Amino acid sequence: MVSMNPPSSGSAGGGSTAEAPLLPEHAGLEPAPDGGAGSASVLGAVFNVSTSVVGAGIMSIPAAMRVLGVAPAVLLIAGVAVLANAAVDFMLRYTRGAPSYAGIMGDAFGRAGAALLNVFVAFNAFGTLTVYLIIIGDVMSGAAGGGDGHAGVLPEWFGRQWWTGREVVLVAAAVILLPLVLRKRVDSLRYTSAISILLAVVFMLISFGIAVYALFTGTAKMPRMLPDFSRLFSPFELFTAVPVIVVAFTFHFNVHPIRAELSKTSDMKAAVRVSLVLCAAIYAAVGFFGFLLFGDATMADVLANFDRSSGAAVGVPQALNDAARLSYALHLVLVFPLLLFSLRVNVDELLFPGRRPLAADTRRFVSLTAVLMAVLYALAIAIPSIWTLFEYSGSTFAVTISLIFPGAIVLRDVHGIAKRKDKALAATMIILAVITSSIAIASNIMSSISDKVRGGRVGNR
Repeated sequence: MVSMNPPSSGSAGGGSTAEAPLLPEHAGLEPAPDGGAGSASVLGAVFNVSTSVVGAGIMSIPAAMRVLGVAPAVLLIAGVAVLANAAVDFMLRYTRGAPSYAGIMGDAFGRAGAALLNVFVAFNAFGTLTVYLIIIGDVMSGAAGGGDGHAGVLPEWFGRQWWTGREVVLVAAAVILLPLVLRKRVDSLRYTSAISILLAVVFMLISFGIAVYALFTGTAKMPRMLPDFSRLFSPFELFTAVPVIVVAFTFHFNVHPIRAELSKTSDMKAAVRVSLVLCAAIYAAVGFFGFLLFGDATMADVLANFDRSSGAAVGVPQALNDAARLSYALHLVLVFPLLLFSLRVNVDELLFPGRRPLAADTRRFVSLTAVLMAVLYALAIAIPSIWTLFEYSGSTFAVTISLIFPGAIVLRDVHGIAKRKDKALAATMIILAVITSSIAIASNIMSSISDKVRGGRVGNR
């Protein structure tokens, strides 16, 4: 939980504590109710970090590649992964006392900084989890409002029945999720995380298979390596792809919960680096295969391209298209509990500061979980699509959480441990985040005002 204790006088001095360990080598600062804290393996941490990274954001990677072209998109994916690793290194270096993201924000900027972090993480998580439920509803039942524009798997198989409706499907998803969202330790989700990563790889392999089939049948062309400026409202529209990639690498709020359960907390750096390499490879592959398969018809949510009604995967057996959609819908079901874990902790820190650990208070834990699930269910039913909101949240909440806050912590340097190169990198992260996000937001607003909804735009939700 959040600690508001000021840094000790010894650590705020002239850097005498330069690279000293920031937490005990063996975890266990906040023991789990079952007494198993500090027993998690590096492999389990890799699975949980990778699951935190690979979420709904992957569905927009092919569209981002359509806007940028293959070469710039791959470079952007690699660049954002490098910055994400640097941000996590900063966060781990400044972790003292309370092992949480809000804790280090509290150390640097006081209670207001911790509360601001909680608010940003909560809004980002609410938006992302609502998108997860919307995608699950779209895949299984079709787009909200019905019609043939976006058919669901269940209506395709069984026709429209009362039990294939969106509301019933989402209730069923909530029931399936219940045992997972009530887990009090993040490490207990390591097996579902491993399965979720396997499903993401399955989706990638299915996309690869369909793309190869399309190449042999002549229905696909090699994708563009560079942007096609004739399809853009303005050159600045290229920047709209940046928040999409940043969203895809926003996992920072789960770093400390996963780290705290490792038997050696110093292993977290290695786990994060392995996860980022794995996820960057998955993103690049899915983006390339999706763009190869659907070309300039690639939609903002590439799962929609696998609908029977899309006509984009001509000649491909519908069973293969359905397998692609179902594999990723199930992946999101398994990712959901991990992100809800972070949302629950941050909302608890915001609403109940100073209380005993949430995992030790069963009534508060269950009540908060029930309220959050009810709100998310209501949002997923009430909002037909929040892809545009998702894009704007990437330019604001996600960019701030993943780049601006870690950079600000280093520049604040309350412990006096930052080197000149650290501050230079932190300042660069903040400047890049502010410039690219400002241009992306301005481009989206200008495009919306002028009604220039064109095929090359990532924000075409």
